[in-house]
Amino acid sequence: MKDFSGKLAVITGGGTGMGRALALQLVAEGCDVAICDVIDENMAETIKLCQADAPQGVRITAHKCDVSNEADVLRFRDEVVAQHNRDHINLLFNNAGIGSGVSFVDGPRDEWERTFNICWFGVYYCSRAFISLLVASDEGHLINTSSVNGFWATIGPGSLHTAYSSAKFAVKGFTEALVTDLRRTAPHVKVSVVMPGYIGTSIAINSGKVMGKPDPMDTPAEQVAAMRRRIEKSGKDLTGVTDDQIRGMIKAQGENFRDNAPTSATEAANMMLQGVKDERWRILLGEDAEVLDKMVRESPEEAYEESFIKRLRSQSSWTLG
Repeated sequence: MKDFSGKLAVITGGGTGMGRALALQLVAEGCDVAICDVIDENMAETIKLCQADAPQGVRITAHKCDVSNEADVLRFRDEVVAQHNRDHINLLFNNAGIGSGVSFVDGPRDEWERTFNICWFGVYYCSRAFISLLVASDEGHLINTSSVNGFWATIGPGSLHTAYSSAKFAVKGFTEALVTDLRRTAPHVKVSVVMPGYIGTSIAINSGKVMGKPDPMDTPAEQVAAMRRRIEKSGKDLTGVTDDQIRGMIKAQGENFRDNAPTSATEAANMMLQGVKDERWRILLGEDAEVLDKMVRESPEEAYEESFIKRLRSQSSWTLG
């Protein structure tokens, strides 16, 4: 698919980050777009930005949808068909995701499963719902966003990323299996797995909202105490650090993740769309993702040791963990 003009793209998680950047770039190329998200104000901002630059006749619609709920996804699909008056779609970007740093051993089970269900079942439910519409097109492309955490299940020795990493490994495996499946059953439909490195998005901020957590500065005392214990376990001395200062650290963490990444959401979306045009089934986003992929392949037994992180930092712009 070398040209997106006149095509119809469906983007989950289109309210911010890479989803918003994809919508903006696709609309600018003359592609109709349907986005979904669970945060209304984020979707409204995406629509406003897209409409400001949309060529005449290009249509963009917004749909409230929790991708971890199959009934929501099926309603979303039916709305897209009705509002765009199409019997097919050309592009499906399964981009929605949240992060969570809870432990599998002693973290809240509902938060662990909420993360896994959005990041994995969101991809599965949307792929199930829209696959017949992709097959009905003259040319289609399914793009599933995994992560470097789909081949490296951590962001550093002190990180707790079991739910997110488990889901992203599932997304990667599912997509790779579809390469052969679609070649045999629907060769005009391509598939790609996208593995971003550290990309500047609001995932850390939005994850708290999706989990129903308060603004970081309103974090209850018991949650602050849990955060204090977690930080102290990593070896940091918090003697003399007040609860409000810890609340400020929580807030700054999300903002720093968004603002200080080596690759912007716009740059990542551009790489992703070029990968689609080039029909690459495997798309790494960012120099750090390229380096990390090579390192894990070369030294898999070292991948979860502190020495690995030190080498990663010396060879790339990786700053997490």
